[in-house]
Amino acid sequence: MKSVASILITDPISSTATTKLKDEGFEVTVNELDPASLLNAVKDFDVLIVRSRTKVTAQVIQAGTKLKVIARAGVGLDNIDVNAAKNKNITVVNAAEAPSVSVAELVFGLMLSLARSISTADAALKEGKWLKHTLTGFELRGKRLGIVGFGRIGREVAKRALSFEMKVSAYDVAPPSLTGAKEMGAQTVAASRKGFEELLKTSDIITIHVPSSPETRNIFGEKEFALMKKNAIIINASRGGIVDESALLKAIKEGKIGGAGLDVFETEPPKSLDLVKLQNVVCTPHIGSQTVEAQDLAGDIISTRIIDIFKKRVASRR
Repeated sequence: MKSVASILITDPISSTATTKLKDEGFEVTVNELDPASLLNAVKDFDVLIVRSRTKVTAQVIQAGTKLKVIARAGVGLDNIDVNAAKNKNITVVNAAEAPSVSVAELVFGLMLSLARSISTADAALKEGKWLKHTLTGFELRGKRLGIVGFGRIGREVAKRALSFEMKVSAYDVAPPSLTGAKEMGAQTVAASRKGFEELLKTSDIITIHVPSSPETRNIFGEKEFALMKKNAIIINASRGGIVDESALLKAIKEGKIGGAGLDVFETEPPKSLDLVKLQNVVCTPHIGSQTVEAQDLAGDIISTRIIDIFKKRVASRR
């Protein structure tokens, strides 16, 4: 049987998704290539599937003379030069909805770990130290959670926060994203600098769920930390570079805020561990979407979208 198209997968996706593509007649090659090898190999494929590791630069897109589709099995497209793809009429798709629940649950893992000193208690007990009377935490109930970015993940976080009897404030630069927020029990703040500052001043915990872009780079810096409560906690499970890590380190060391939970970093792995090593900082290595369920769903969504694209291409030729 003649293959529908050739697919190169350079970052791991679920075996179910790979099988699904093969069953539809695609010729699938799985190969985790370095940048130089990718430039040489991409010319032979119609479809390129990546996750966050592979950087699909303008140079890669230019080398992909047969490319018709670039697919990201995950959220965001910041590792793909979308404009370069558009200029070559290459379709770019992702699976933005796949990790929503997984990321939201990790946010609560980080939040609870900070609220109850779970990682500190665990490390101490493993060393034979019994810190029962020195680790006093706080309840999430009654605390105000400020959600910056009220898209799919922000909404999933809000659902869980409300079940914890937290008060929820939602902020988004796109007012339509806040539609229905009040109905689910969340308060909204104005989509303006004034609204953003209101959220900073009133929240006990702030969690960030915005895409990486020039507009969101370092939107949390010294000025923003200065506006937050002294015992406030910030959680970033979105993208590195949204939080100014130097300013965050300074704010925590000087006692301007209470701590941080970080799943993402400007450079991954981080070059400096000064921030990571602080006792009131809990870190994970960008594992927000690293669940079996999220990966299976991302693979299923991406494979379905690729199959649909090529079916439409065939139909259009008839």
